[in-house]
Amino acid sequence: MKDAEKKSILVIDDDLTIRKLITHHLKLNNYNSFEAKNAKEAFQILSKSHIDLVLSDVTMDEMDGFEFCEKVRSNEKHRFLPFVFVTAKNTLEDKFKAIESGGDDIITKPFDIKELILKVQALLKRTEIYRTYGLKKSIQSTFTERKTRILFVDDDPTITKLFKYNLESAGFECTAVNSVDEAIRTAKVFHPDIIISDIMMPGTDGYQFRKKVLVDDELKSVPFIFLTAKATDEDILEGYDLGITDYVVKTAGPKIVIAKVSAIIKSLKSERNKAISELHQAAASLGAKVVPDKAPTFEGYEIKQWHIPYRGIPGGDFIDYYKVDDDNLLIILGDVMGKKWGAWYFAFAYAGYIRSSVRGTLQSVDVHSPAEILKRVNDAVYQDSKISEVFVAISVIMINNKTFEIKYCGAGDTPIMIRESQPTKITKLSSEGLLIGFSKKGEYSDISLKLKSGDVVLMLTDGIIESRNKDGKQFGENKLEDVLRSEEFCNNPMEKLKEEFIRYTNQNFEDDISLITIKVKDQ
Repeated sequence: MKDAEKKSILVIDDDLTIRKLITHHLKLNNYNSFEAKNAKEAFQILSKSHIDLVLSDVTMDEMDGFEFCEKVRSNEKHRFLPFVFVTAKNTLEDKFKAIESGGDDIITKPFDIKELILKVQALLKRTEIYRTYGLKKSIQSTFTERKTRILFVDDDPTITKLFKYNLESAGFECTAVNSVDEAIRTAKVFHPDIIISDIMMPGTDGYQFRKKVLVDDELKSVPFIFLTAKATDEDILEGYDLGITDYVVKTAGPKIVIAKVSAIIKSLKSERNKAISELHQAAASLGAKVVPDKAPTFEGYEIKQWHIPYRGIPGGDFIDYYKVDDDNLLIILGDVMGKKWGAWYFAFAYAGYIRSSVRGTLQSVDVHSPAEILKRVNDAVYQDSKISEVFVAISVIMINNKTFEIKYCGAGDTPIMIRESQPTKITKLSSEGLLIGFSKKGEYSDISLKLKSGDVVLMLTDGIIESRNKDGKQFGENKLEDVLRSEEFCNNPMEKLKEEFIRYTNQNFEDDISLITIKVKDQ
């Protein structure tokens, strides 16, 4: 690594011996190192030098590490600066204070220097990803090539019918309602791309509607247009004070509204395409792929995967395969709870923990065990004060091509499904394992099952279960089981399920879609 590319670490500790120890090992690992014995010296270094990560003691004179971190975070320049506390304190209260003050992690004294270096490396890489993507959250509500969905709200049924007709004639998908209460309920199911609302309505008016939308996490980023018969400066300014996208006077007619909507969509599509292009380029340069291009070949089984990120933007699902030896294959499916690509940052971090834990487990444990892998992942995540606050569901399966035994363990996951061929039977395996990082003891244990020729194992994330049809009804487990029971499913499990799921949802997916089918070939 060239000097210009070296990352710079600020080490803050009033103990000279600890400062010199950490600095020595940072330099051995090709990092630049700055030292400070207190917060005052640290502020001076931060103001004069570019720092990529801070390692700070908690107990210091005049200002402790927690207060120092809060003050650093209050500076816009250092809002995303990685911050790790190195401290003898390790109570739950200390962990809470670390998070509250803006810290990213805690390392407890006495510490293993290898662990410290590994955490520095991981946090720097995670932060590089976060900087690349974290500033573009507004892009997550832009549009794909499907029809743009418009929610039109007006208390006059004649107006709603007129505008609905014209908007649909222009190629938009439009749902029209006559009250704010109905609009809120509809929006939760319809997931509009744009909301157009009248202002003067009985009961709850358009301004109040806009305020309700602004406090709703699902709706607040949706572009919002006011439609009104009033056009005074005061009315227009009040609308823009509420962060609306545009303002249209009713007398202008449907053609003007359509032109406004089209202009907004064109602008957002352009912004979205640019952001996605940058995002994929950055992911490629970082080698940060969390879903492989295809499933591996493995003797005795036919394995297929299907992954569709939400609106084409990297999301929170991750998939991994490990060929343990000629007889055993490990399959891992994870889902970071959170829609759209904002969860991708955490998915990448989790994928790193998974891969590290799998390698460590396979090297040290003679008996291959999904539960043992999850225990190790849980131990690592539980110590990470940032990642442990994110809920993740994980399914881990080990398949054997000599005994055709399957071992399964999950952490707060969607149950795996098994379609037995002779006779036809649907088995659902559920794990009692807790969400990763939720508790120091995750209660993970393996479930074993013998497979026969023609049996199919199904692993999936909840994006499939929770996606809805045009009437707002979820695909659900009952519909899934109906597909599994069909004769056509046995012939080509992946294609049959994809076909039925796409037909049901009309490709209006509400989250990342991840599906793995594992079929036992004729023995």
